[in-house]
Amino acid sequence: MKLFIASYLTETNTWSPIPTGRNAFVIDKPFYRTDGSRARAGGANVPLIVWRRNAERDGHEIVESICATTEPSAAIVKHVYEEFRDMLLDDLRAALPLDGVMLFLHGAMVAEGYDDCEGDVLARVRAIVGPGVAVGVELDLHCHLTDAICDNAIPVIFKEYPHIDGAERAEEVYTLVTRTARGEIHPVVALHDCHMIGMWRTPVEPVRGFVDRMAALEGKDGILSVSFGHGFPWSDVAEVGAKFVVVADGDIAKARALAAKLAGEIWEMRERTLTPHDTIDQAIDFALAAPQGPVTLGDVADNAGGGAPSDSTVVLRRLVERGVTGAAIGCIWDPVAVSFCAEAGVGATFDLRIGGKCGPVSGLPIDLRVTVRNIVENHTQGGLSGGRAQYGRSAWVHAAGIDIILTSLRQQVFSPDAFTGLGCTLADKRMVVVKSMQHFYAGFAPISSAVRYIAAPGTVGAEFANLPYTKITRPYWPRVENPFT
Repeated sequence: MKLFIASYLTETNTWSPIPTGRNAFVIDKPFYRTDGSRARAGGANVPLIVWRRNAERDGHEIVESICATTEPSAAIVKHVYEEFRDMLLDDLRAALPLDGVMLFLHGAMVAEGYDDCEGDVLARVRAIVGPGVAVGVELDLHCHLTDAICDNAIPVIFKEYPHIDGAERAEEVYTLVTRTARGEIHPVVALHDCHMIGMWRTPVEPVRGFVDRMAALEGKDGILSVSFGHGFPWSDVAEVGAKFVVVADGDIAKARALAAKLAGEIWEMRERTLTPHDTIDQAIDFALAAPQGPVTLGDVADNAGGGAPSDSTVVLRRLVERGVTGAAIGCIWDPVAVSFCAEAGVGATFDLRIGGKCGPVSGLPIDLRVTVRNIVENHTQGGLSGGRAQYGRSAWVHAAGIDIILTSLRQQVFSPDAFTGLGCTLADKRMVVVKSMQHFYAGFAPISSAVRYIAAPGTVGAEFANLPYTKITRPYWPRVENPFT
C-alpha cells in the first residue's frame, strides 16, 4: 500500500493585529519538506510520526510532503497560503498512484480570499487522487466544519481540550484510511450543526462524561468514529460554530441520527457547561483569600493560541497597582525587552519597559524597575501530545514582588516548565497568571489549589453573543436564546 502524508495548519483569529506571512511558517516555526516525521516531536509533526511508524511496521510505502505550522494570528497572506498549498499538491501529483492520503490540518485556517482553507485543500486533493482513494484528515477540536471537508475526506477531530490526544487521533485516521483502502469498511460522513458558539472544557463535568460516552460509541453498531468540533469563535467566517461529525460504515441514516442525538445532548447541558469568568480584581481577590497557593489564573483574552499578541500588560499593571507580591505571570512576548535583559546580564537591575507593543488590545507598556534573575537562550516548555514548544531566548525578571517571564517567540503557556525551566519556582507563589485559554490546565491543575479564568480586555473575548461577526447568517446560541425556532 502506498500512502501520502502531510501537515499544514494554523488557527486564524480574523481580528488579530498580527499579520501571517511566510516567515511565520519558515522562521518562527520549524518547516519540513519530506522529513518532518523524522524530526523531534513538536506538535505539528506528531501525526506524521505516528503515520510513518505504523506504515513502516505494516510494510507500506510512505510519501511525505510538507510539515508547516505557525502560531495563530490574522488571515494568511494569499500568496503565502497558496505557496504551501501548491507545494503539498505538487508532491501529491508526483506521488501518484496512491492507495491512501492522510493529512493533519487544523480546520480553522483562513487566508486572504479563502475562508475555508482546509475545504479548499481537501477538494483539490480529491480532484487529484480521484474518488476511489481513501483520504483521511485529522483536525483540531477548534475547527470550522464544512461540507467541503466532509465531502472529500474522513474527518477525525481531537476529543480533548487541552489537546492531549493528537497521537491517538492519528492512530484512528491511520486505521480508517488503511481499512478503507483494503475495502474492509465503506465510510460515510454525517455533519450536524449545533447552532451554538461556545467553549467546552473536557477535563470537567459534565463535558468529561459526555466525551467518554461519545468515545464509547465508536466501534459498535457500524459507527466508526464520533467527533465534536467545538469551533473557533474568534474567526469571522460563515461556518463558525460547534458541529458534530459521525462516520458510519455505509449507513448514512444511522450516522445522521447519532449526530443529531449527540447535538441534542450538548444543547441540553448548555447552561451547565458555561465557564465562569472573573474580573481581574475578582480573580486577584480570590487568590489572595485562598488558604493556600498557588491559584492559577488564566488570562484567556491574551492567549497566543487564540491569535492574541500575548504582550498585554492589563493584568500585570493591576497586580502592580494593588501591591500584590508573591505572584508570577507569563509568558509575555517581548523580544526587545528580552534583548535588553540579555545585554544587561543576570543579576542586573535597571528600568525596563515591558509589553503593550501590538496596539490597543495590548494595553499600554508598563515601566518597571526589574532585576534579571535568569536568561535561557533556547527556552522550551512541554507541548501537547509530546515534544517541546519553543520560546526562544527568554528572561525571568523580578519587579515589585512579582516574577515575570519574557519570551522572544510568541507561544501560549502549556506547562509549568514555562516558568520553572528558567528557575522560577511556583509552589511558593500565591498566584500564577498564565496567558492561555485552557491548554495550561493539564499541567497546572495538579499543582494548583484552584484554577480560575479572567475576563480581561483583549483579542480573545469570552462574550460569544457579542463578537462582531459579519458573515454568519444562521442564528446561534447564546446570541439567540432558541436558534431552532
